[in-house]
Amino acid sequence: MLRLLRFLRPYRYMVIMTMVFVLLQSIANLYLPTLMSDIVNEGIVKEDTAYIWRIGGFMLLVSAVGAILSVCASYLASRAASGFGMRLRSSVFRHIERFSLQEFDKLSTASLITRTTNDITQVQQVLNMMLRMMVMAPMMCIGGIIMAVSKDAKLSLVIIGAIPILALAIYLIGSKGIPYFKTMQTKIDRLNLVLREYLTGIRVVRAFNRTEHERARFDQANQDLTATAIKANQIMAAMMPIMMLMMNVTSIAIIWFGGLRISTGHMQVGDLMAFLQYAMQILFSLMMASMMFSMVPRASASSLRIHEVLATDPVILDKEQAEAKKAREAGEVIFDQVTFRYPGAEKPALSSVSFTAKPGQVTAIIGGTGSGKSTLISLIPRFYDVESGSVRIGNTDVRDLPQNVLRAIIGFVPQKALLFTGTIADNIRYGNEGATDEEVEQALQTAQASDFVATMKDGLQTVLAQGGANLSGGQKQRLSIARALIRKPEIYVFDDSFSALDFKTDAKLRAALKNETEEATVIIVAQRVNTVMDADQIIVLEEGEIVGKGTHHELMDTCDVYKEIVKSQLTEEEIA
Repeated sequence: MLRLLRFLRPYRYMVIMTMVFVLLQSIANLYLPTLMSDIVNEGIVKEDTAYIWRIGGFMLLVSAVGAILSVCASYLASRAASGFGMRLRSSVFRHIERFSLQEFDKLSTASLITRTTNDITQVQQVLNMMLRMMVMAPMMCIGGIIMAVSKDAKLSLVIIGAIPILALAIYLIGSKGIPYFKTMQTKIDRLNLVLREYLTGIRVVRAFNRTEHERARFDQANQDLTATAIKANQIMAAMMPIMMLMMNVTSIAIIWFGGLRISTGHMQVGDLMAFLQYAMQILFSLMMASMMFSMVPRASASSLRIHEVLATDPVILDKEQAEAKKAREAGEVIFDQVTFRYPGAEKPALSSVSFTAKPGQVTAIIGGTGSGKSTLISLIPRFYDVESGSVRIGNTDVRDLPQNVLRAIIGFVPQKALLFTGTIADNIRYGNEGATDEEVEQALQTAQASDFVATMKDGLQTVLAQGGANLSGGQKQRLSIARALIRKPEIYVFDDSFSALDFKTDAKLRAALKNETEEATVIIVAQRVNTVMDADQIIVLEEGEIVGKGTHHELMDTCDVYKEIVKSQLTEEEIA
């Protein structure tokens, strides 16, 4: 947790003032029993009413000052802790933005969400408490002991004897509870994962009538978390009864032995009353410490998980020297003996892949499921880096380009069309924030999306649900294509982006794309033969290797894999 305190640096003056206020508040609280002792010994015993009023008024003033200091300390501690949480969340989010897909695969999306929200909240809450208690608890404990000894050194042995017993109990209970709090955060990850899968896959769940199955999965994860939380809280709950027992036993002992000392004339009644209050303050300070012990383990586990995210260095980084100009001048994409395997995989997903996609041409990639088509095009924008060989744009390896420059020249349409909450216009301008209304309309027309957008009540200002849930699959794909077109990039990459379109719309869209992308490099991944037949170059993949390269007619003569794909989709008349 200490490693995260650097995010508290801008609020160091608030932290210092919080500690000063808490220190002054503690002094005020420690002074009150002495004033009460004076009232009893000097005012009540001697029947000096004026003295009682004077010291009583002073006690009220000290109490009021202590209350004001407490409010100020709480306010500053809350401000500092909230600011700490804000900066930490921003830092984690910015760090996650730099992650490649490899880091997302390693840490998982559900876990990253938990760490950015729940874990940071846990640390923030404990920090808020610690800013006040880490000064107050030791101050009240040490100050209380000093004041108690000043009242009666011999009677202080009762307190000194109770403190180690109480401290040992707190340690034993805390050491048993810590492992459970660490486990709880992992189980929250699991609960988030199950919930996220259910919510994102609600259509599939209902289509296959698996609601009861998903409910059982959620209940299992929920019960597992609940059982761990109950066990942890049961252990920590034992702390309060032990504390109260020790406080009551200590109070009885102080009153018993204090009464004996009063009877022998070694102590006054007011001093015994003050001594009893100091004993309570000491034990209450230990109770505050025990509360921190119950929260710190969970916050410690959370801080480790947060630090794990911040300590994870992205695999894909920009080099210091990057030749951005060359990338801008040439849109030619060259794969040179590219081999790639996913982390932990035994077999490469791609092996010795070589081809060139030239500007002004359409390069299509086709192959069976799992042949490596999507993996191949993921290497162009550096979602992953090659294991060996190189991917070049012009004469420049993509690893030598800044990632923002590289991706600025690519219009990427993913296999799964993803839209964001907001209007249709906002989603189109996601590709180019400065696009005019005319450019937006032109992109929609090219993507064959202007007709269905025009039928909507609010047109371009129609608000989309999360993920574009209020659109069909084909509509989402066309808006995704429009979002890429509005960038006017040098390289277009379509990852099976026409799969949800009917054949008529598919043909019209490809015809419109020819005029829009005639000077750009176009790479299309597709399952349909109709989509790739007219391409200038077709790459046929099988098990991560190129088994055919050429035009449709050339491959029909030379590539058996391609012929099988064609025969499985087209009739004899269409082939002829």
